[in-house]
Amino acid sequence: MRISVSSDMDEPVARALVAELRGRGHDVVPHGALRTGDDPRWAVCSEAAARDVADGTSEQAVVCCWTGTGASIAANKVAGVRAALCADAYTADGARRWNDANVLALSLRLTSEPLLKEILDAWFAAEAGGDAEDRQNVAHVEGLDAGRAGTP
Repeated sequence: MRISVSSDMDEPVARALVAELRGRGHDVVPHGALRTGDDPRWAVCSEAAARDVADGTSEQAVVCCWTGTGASIAANKVAGVRAALCADAYTADGARRWNDANVLALSLRLTSEPLLKEILDAWFAAEAGGDAEDRQNVAHVEGLDAGRAGTP
């Protein structure tokens, strides 16, 4: 799978993320501090990774900043992206299963390498569920992107 990865800082966990994804056989597209000459600001590099997902260049993305909050906010401003800030494996599983998240946001401060592996295991093991209410919620969010969602 082709996965875009962005980080605003060249931190050990960001490098471990890239290595782990490549070790799992993924094609990694780096952004921000992970690519020489790229703009490392969290808003800019998170948007770039998210746009890769929205335009189909990448199937998924992982965006990182110190808390993960800014990266997730920037990524979620790109239509078609459902970014989820995940600090544990359970949240990563739920984000994929219930929210059909296509961008994982991580905190460089809170994510250790063992926790990173647990989060990635859960993220890749889960798939979007078929529950009707979950699908309706995802469709509603997609409608927000298109400017057509209203109150139910």
